[in-house]
Amino acid sequence: MSTILPKKPGLFRYSAWDAIPVAFGLVHLLYVIAMYWAFTYLHLRWQIKVPLMAAMGIAYGYSISWNINGISHNFIHNRYFNSPILNRAMSILISIDCCFSQVIYDYIHRRHHIGNSDKRDDKGETIDLISIYRHGRDGHAENVWKFTFGSFFREQPMLVYREIKAHDPAEARWGLFEMGLTGVMLVGGFFLNWKFMLFFIPCWYFGHCMSYLNGYFEHFGGNPDVPMAWGVSSYHKLYNWVWFNNGYHAEHHYRPRAHWTRMKELRDQIEEEQREVGVRVIKPPHAFGFLDPDVVDRPLVPVKKDQLEHVLEPAAC
Repeated sequence: MSTILPKKPGLFRYSAWDAIPVAFGLVHLLYVIAMYWAFTYLHLRWQIKVPLMAAMGIAYGYSISWNINGISHNFIHNRYFNSPILNRAMSILISIDCCFSQVIYDYIHRRHHIGNSDKRDDKGETIDLISIYRHGRDGHAENVWKFTFGSFFREQPMLVYREIKAHDPAEARWGLFEMGLTGVMLVGGFFLNWKFMLFFIPCWYFGHCMSYLNGYFEHFGGNPDVPMAWGVSSYHKLYNWVWFNNGYHAEHHYRPRAHWTRMKELRDQIEEEQREVGVRVIKPPHAFGFLDPDVVDRPLVPVKKDQLEHVLEPAAC
């Protein structure tokens, strides 16, 4: 069974199953609205409202990571619709959900696939802007908590915008529009209810931190020098069911264009080769990778030269 689906006519470009992440993208927006309504208009005793809003805020934080690593991520590799207008609307919806430009993230993620969490070169640079080795030392990954809570402050969306502009000025304008839109949302929120925004912004920051935490364990213990072992997989059933098969991360980096509904089939096809090159698998979901008993740097597995010569599809759609 092919894991890379052909384009087909109709509403959805590759699969009607893509209606699920699209629907949940809308649900995510409704949840943000519901959180604002509950904070502003739901009159309850503070003993009830405080824990309720705390729970909703934590859930929103995790939902940002869920969206980025599921809905947004799969949209980058396989656009959901045949219609350019609907795809643009989806990009804007995701930007609103996560309060971060999807166009900017698209570019960052494509760089991620070019570098595949590469180690620093002789100049101390990495191709992958979010490589776990970019701020590490002596060839080791950066400390997980420093990476998780510090990466948010290293983001340079305007620098990324200029790089996009150099290649595609029209797409760069859409990135600028999305950044402006999310900026208006954040600033406008203070005019609507400044108390809510003081609650919302830490939840928003927490959500992006959780996405970085997820990304850390998608590569910690992987082998940046071996295509089949670039990523680290988790086959936790509930995780993959809820996160649109994001756990199949080694498989995804090996075949970026494989559709999210075909990841198990891809794993079945290459499982023996994965064992030969030492693909790392953790038991918990990636966001809880620090609970895995094997969560340590390990020596790189020696491989034969012919195992380094696989030709991968580009991340572009």
